[in-house]
Amino acid sequence: MKLAILGGGGFRVPYVYQALLHDQGSPRIEEVWLQDSDAGRLEAMAMVLATFAEGVPESPRVHISTELDKALEGADFVFAAIRVGGLAGRVCDERVALDLNVLGQETTGPGGLAYGLRTIPVMVDIARRVKELAPDAYVINFTNPAGMITEAMQGVLGDRVLGICDTPSGLGMRVAAALGLDPGRVQLDYVGLNHLGWMRRILHDGVDVMPGLLADDDLLGGLEEGVVFGRDWLRDLGTIPNEYLYYYYFNREAVRATLDVPQTRGEFLLKQQAAFYERIAEASGDAAMELWRETVTSRSASYMAEMKGAGTGEVLDGHAGVDPVDQGYAGVALNVMNAISRNEHATMILNVRNGSTVTALPPDAVVEVPVMVDVHGVHPLSLTQPDLHQTGLMQQVKAVERLTINAALTGSRADAAKAFALHPLVDSVPIGRRLLDGYIDRIPEVAAVFAADRRL
Repeated sequence: MKLAILGGGGFRVPYVYQALLHDQGSPRIEEVWLQDSDAGRLEAMAMVLATFAEGVPESPRVHISTELDKALEGADFVFAAIRVGGLAGRVCDERVALDLNVLGQETTGPGGLAYGLRTIPVMVDIARRVKELAPDAYVINFTNPAGMITEAMQGVLGDRVLGICDTPSGLGMRVAAALGLDPGRVQLDYVGLNHLGWMRRILHDGVDVMPGLLADDDLLGGLEEGVVFGRDWLRDLGTIPNEYLYYYYFNREAVRATLDVPQTRGEFLLKQQAAFYERIAEASGDAAMELWRETVTSRSASYMAEMKGAGTGEVLDGHAGVDPVDQGYAGVALNVMNAISRNEHATMILNVRNGSTVTALPPDAVVEVPVMVDVHGVHPLSLTQPDLHQTGLMQQVKAVERLTINAALTGSRADAAKAFALHPLVDSVPIGRRLLDGYIDRIPEVAAVFAADRRL
């Protein structure tokens, strides 16, 4: 089978390739095509992958190309992990908002809307190329904002597009580890949108262990969510929220913490990434692999550092980074491919078409819920409906997402202005309009959305 990875020069690519190297089932991925607009990054990632493949019999063959169609043609699976506007765009996403004392974050709040505006047209064009060149392929979308991008692409490819985020599955793995439970025997009751969801029950052999977790000071305080939200708030909620809900529940504190540090997360990553690609150009073999390991460990271990009382990019004690094989995007993605290609039934949390799963949302909305995956695709599992608080927040954010999708595809400045003004983390018509103007002024790819009639 052939796997195309769009954004093939990105840091997560070695995670995916390592997962493929450990996979000994059949059928398996035999060919990996890395596609990226930057040839230098492709060559750097190919060097790292070659080091991982040394001594591994029948390792997947790696090809690199800057041509989209060449990578897509005949693919069985497509991973999409691109960043339109690069990290420079992310820096603007953060700074335009922070300049107005509004949360500046990659996917949550106005920064996520700006990211979506410039990314949706590109991803929809990619969906059309997939439909033409690889009509039987499944697209596994990593590109953020993952829920919004997946929903836009489904307008072209339907249910053959699904979105992946490692946050819910990572939470489940960490909870199981904290409780000393076998993750394979744990079922997660989770509902929400991408980067906006709640773990409501944790079933181990059918018994809910959530009450015991919430009651245990040491276990709850040792969880990352216990550090971020505080034990009292988790107990008040009676659930464990997705970590991105920190930005909603503690919005003022999050904005202040971000303003108080000398650089944003995007600015830190921009410097780190530039240094990595400069150094790896002079490295080879094991040195290239170790440089990659060092960089991704620092990225993972400093995640959300500002919200935990540390400086941006500061490595936090006890955070050694993500296991690239057993956790994160790679593990979930491999499980999806195996379930579809081998009919290995698997249950996981994905971004998929709603149907009748969450009755308060439209059937064609993308939600993040537990699903069963098999050779016939993805099937959302029935669940208890979210409560009023959860439903209201989901509806408001989904309305904003849909306005953003329409603005990106039609060039409607009015819909974009409504999206910014109605977002719960903006909640102001004048500030919403100033945000939109700021992103248009500072990010060429956002300005291009409104530069001409884009009605399709």
